[in-house]
Amino acid sequence: MNGAEKQQGGLARSSPGPAQLVSLRAATPDDDEFLLAVFASTRSDELAGLAWDPSQTQAFIKMQFSAQSQSYRASYPSAENQIILLADQPIGRILVDRTGEEFVLVDIAILPEHRNGGVGSALMKDLVREAASRSKPVRLHVLNSSPALRLYERLGFSPISGDGVYLEMKWAG
Repeated sequence: MNGAEKQQGGLARSSPGPAQLVSLRAATPDDDEFLLAVFASTRSDELAGLAWDPSQTQAFIKMQFSAQSQSYRASYPSAENQIILLADQPIGRILVDRTGEEFVLVDIAILPEHRNGGVGSALMKDLVREAASRSKPVRLHVLNSSPALRLYERLGFSPISGDGVYLEMKWAG
């Protein structure tokens, strides 16, 4: 590892620019409010068209966040749940299961004001590099309409199945 790289949470930082200020730390119960805010930021577009009052929207988001969290814990009990930090400030989360024959990117979400700045790209490149070093593929699911789809394609992920809403993709190295 050269001097420009910084090891954090199993991922090496080597990309230039703002991504060099990115680090990861384990999520704790104290992060629940932040994780709820990150989750809510990923649902704003789909909820914008609903004629709900803010309390209904917030209750719905909390219910969906709770269901997602329970599902992730049940399906990926050993996954690393990490907070993405930019200059030591939380800006997102990444959840990766490295326990099987492949890495599974369970979730990655970055607050809107920090998207499209290279942070997600740097994290994904590092994950792929780590998987390659262990001779393991990486699998993920992405919403068909997500802008992240283009990033995954650029990184060499290929579609392996889909249900009309989500696309399952795999990077095989």
